[in-house]
Amino acid sequence: LTRPDMNYLEPEFFQYSDTEGTRSFREEIAKFLTDYARAAKALSPEHITVMNGCCAVFATLSTVLCDPDDGYLIPAPYYGGINSKTWLYGGIQPVHVPLFSKVSDGGSHPFQLTAEKLENALQGAKKQGIRVRALILINPHNPLGDIYPAQLLKECLEFAHRYELHVIMDEIYMLSVYDDTTFTSVLSLDRLPDPEWTHFMWGFSKDFGMSGIRVGILYTRNHEIRKAVNQLAVFHSCPGPVQHVLSQFLRDRDWLDNVFFPTNKKRLKEAQNILVGGLADVGIPVLKSSGGLYVWADFRKVCKKSQTFEAELELWQKLLDKKLLISPGKAFYCYEPGWFRLVFSDSVDKIYLFTITTSSTADALCNPEKDPSSKPSNAPGKDISQLKNILVY
Repeated sequence: LTRPDMNYLEPEFFQYSDTEGTRSFREEIAKFLTDYARAAKALSPEHITVMNGCCAVFATLSTVLCDPDDGYLIPAPYYGGINSKTWLYGGIQPVHVPLFSKVSDGGSHPFQLTAEKLENALQGAKKQGIRVRALILINPHNPLGDIYPAQLLKECLEFAHRYELHVIMDEIYMLSVYDDTTFTSVLSLDRLPDPEWTHFMWGFSKDFGMSGIRVGILYTRNHEIRKAVNQLAVFHSCPGPVQHVLSQFLRDRDWLDNVFFPTNKKRLKEAQNILVGGLADVGIPVLKSSGGLYVWADFRKVCKKSQTFEAELELWQKLLDKKLLISPGKAFYCYEPGWFRLVFSDSVDKIYLFTITTSSTADALCNPEKDPSSKPSNAPGKDISQLKNILVY
């Protein structure tokens, strides 16, 4: 980004640009996603809208797809920030598809999503009088770090087709896969049950470590939806110079393929191994993950004397007092107390420091103050007022 040609500015960059993004930038995005998402066919820049971050994509798209008080299905736990974005404009409410750590019949791993669980959640919403209009899937998943197999992805799309639901695919961690697990983008599927009801989003924040750049991408083949989204996108546009810089950035395929992506994958895997190993040394297991910048860690044995969300928040505060900032499961609407998300996309030195600090305080953490009045709590509920000071990254 410090190369001289990155700072080259044309007069046109200082004028109002197209609401959906400059034509040249959308062309580069289309080429990039066609290649790196292994798209089944070349993506059209006409189907792309550029906004200032994926939060804006969530806010505008959910508003266009739904009416106030409509609902959307979303597997829980999930990135809690989605709630405020979908509520901001349209007053849309989440309908949780609860996932649990216990491996159910026919399952292969904890927190596994199935079409049957989607069905149960949808029928439950209907009984409550909630009209469900969409299904949101995060792949790779946040906070689980899980990657949806191609077959499961197809089953979810077929489920949505059966009930005439829009599908919003959040693939913002698409290129942050650090092991040999095969990632399947929805763009790579040969046939979609409802191509015009399947909407893809991606951005630069995670895969390129550019959270401050604020650029998110919506790809949808639905002309009417794109037209409606663009009416709101005028409030969420990206500066022309930023789009120019990123266009230059994406064109350098030699650097991306031979330097950035191999180095990034290597560093992510190294940091993840150090963190997982350090947690294992103090008896804290983690869910096997393949993508994202975090692990989903099981601190339940630390909370075992009081497995409630109150005890989870007390533990979170004790860790924070030790200058360890991790995110409690309640912030992700997890239905089981004691799970935490730990971000590892940092320097190796800081990851080592974290594991050393955790090890030195493990005994104290395993003996939280006993509260005889505590009662088990198995649902995160809608009241998250206790989380108002918690930063979820």
